[in-house]
Amino acid sequence: MRSRQLLILVGTVFIFFCLYSLFTSSSSLSQGQQNLKNSYQNGAHQLPHDHIDFKSKPAAIRPPKPAPKGSHPIWHLTIDAERDLEAMKARQSRTLKEAVKEYRRRYGLPPPPNFDKWWAFAKEHDVQLVDEFDMIHELITPFWGLSPRTIRMRAKEALGFDGNALIGLQIRDGEIVYVRGGQEWQVEATKGMMKKFKQWLPDMDLAFNIHDEPRVVVPAEDMARLVGRAKNVNMPAANKGSAYRNDFTRDPDGGLSPTGSFSEEKFTRFNVFAHQPTWTHSRMSCPADSPARLIDEEGADKPNRLDDVSKFGLGELGFVYNWTAMSDVCLSPSLSTTFGFFDRPNAYNVVHDLFPIFSQSKISSYADILYPSPWYWYEKVPYEEGKDPLWDDKTNQLYWRGSTTGGFSRNGGWRRQHRQRFVQKINERDTAKVLVNKGKNEQNPDWVVSEVSRSDYRDIVNVFFSHIGQCDPGDCDAQREFFEVKSYAQQVDAFKYKHVLDIDGNAFSGRFYAFLKSRSLVYKWAIFREWHYEWLKPWAHFIPLSTQGEDWLETVRFFSEESATVSQGTKEAERVAIQGREWANKVLRHEDMEVWFFRLLLEYGRVIDDNRENIGFLP
Repeated sequence: MRSRQLLILVGTVFIFFCLYSLFTSSSSLSQGQQNLKNSYQNGAHQLPHDHIDFKSKPAAIRPPKPAPKGSHPIWHLTIDAERDLEAMKARQSRTLKEAVKEYRRRYGLPPPPNFDKWWAFAKEHDVQLVDEFDMIHELITPFWGLSPRTIRMRAKEALGFDGNALIGLQIRDGEIVYVRGGQEWQVEATKGMMKKFKQWLPDMDLAFNIHDEPRVVVPAEDMARLVGRAKNVNMPAANKGSAYRNDFTRDPDGGLSPTGSFSEEKFTRFNVFAHQPTWTHSRMSCPADSPARLIDEEGADKPNRLDDVSKFGLGELGFVYNWTAMSDVCLSPSLSTTFGFFDRPNAYNVVHDLFPIFSQSKISSYADILYPSPWYWYEKVPYEEGKDPLWDDKTNQLYWRGSTTGGFSRNGGWRRQHRQRFVQKINERDTAKVLVNKGKNEQNPDWVVSEVSRSDYRDIVNVFFSHIGQCDPGDCDAQREFFEVKSYAQQVDAFKYKHVLDIDGNAFSGRFYAFLKSRSLVYKWAIFREWHYEWLKPWAHFIPLSTQGEDWLETVRFFSEESATVSQGTKEAERVAIQGREWANKVLRHEDMEVWFFRLLLEYGRVIDDNRENIGFLP
């Protein structure tokens, strides 16, 4: 009897212990996830993506939010964009002391070592936005959840395996002493961007992604723990000091390869999935209750019904009012069947642990560290002002020529890829929705949705493929038969048109800067994020187009139709084109890329420093 009672007692204690452990574990995880959501919602640009609370209505049908009454929705969007742009320009720090104060206010940390050198470099080159670096902070924050040595060891591990498709770059004693991998232009451009500030950097081994596509996606639960540890433990510890050393620590404790080589590794955590679907990988960092993480795929033939368009779409046509949310793949599961990267990327070497891989662009759910693209710095697609006509001499059409990049097409996969979808939809012979002013007079406008034949607006659209590629032979033939393929066009041909389209390919589009510097109005269809994300403002410098597509024709019509009722729209098109051109010439210079890269590497240098709690800059 006593034995039986003892067994019952032990069993009861064991069950209680298991339930307690499960409860505390769940509570800890929930707190970590909440920390992740809170930390990412504090800034204008969240990383690795915008974590939004979906608990009230998870994965529900959420239409665009209603447009304000009165003026056309585009007028509201351009006015808001202008107000936000002017406010951002007005609030920039004017002195080093102000910049340090603003840094501490935003990030709860002292600036990294050599921040004074960075400030002098930025002011010397007349940088317009000296405080707008939230993206860098958000890129680096998860790495504060790892030990410095772990970060260095992971860079060493990645660079030591030849098949990882990386450029390895070593900095020792303020000099670039060794580079391995990559094409010559990319290596020279990367070194060129660092030339003027490399002496202020610590010893480090940097891993640059050779591929267009991003590489690092961390499961949501792991990212929650990393960000929670960063925000609640490691970063507060680095903010407790009263005195900081304005220098990096010499001779780190392990994690760097011998100077002049990279230590060989026999195994890699990167997996190669080229030409295979990537949606399952790409969504794993999304919150469990987000639309992208649906567990029942019934109704997947109508994926748009699960997109949370309310977070980024305005009015019935869904004009983009929140560019960040629009590019958040966690909000738009329809991208799984409408975007080439998720169907079959041309290259894909992915890792699910947090590795410090520097990439030129990325999807919202990825944790690659963004840096200014060598493609831009090297001016692989230059702007030729002498071949750019004045606005009045340009043709009043939306123009685009390009190839079927964006994914590799096999077994009819091109029908699920974004460039093909855009070209097909914008040229379709069906009906489309536009806004018509039914108001009694100009003082009381009433813009209502009207269904029209697309053929009525065919004269303002000039969007065609000029090359079919990245496909199996059968798929290439099918696309040549389906699409009207135009002859090869040069970059400068686009400048003959008032309206030019820039659209993602395998990753970011390398034509964007040349278009922005031109006298044409740029329309941007993209979900890949780049370093300039918070320096360029949609509706102020370019025109954003949604992933859904209901807004496409009406947006072009508004800015291009030359009639008495919308003549203000054509004037606004010219104004935004001029403003975008002037701003691009102020914030997309070589010097701007160098200043941004300098700041990024100072932040990275601190997070990999064994003494990171005690280093920093205070005036």
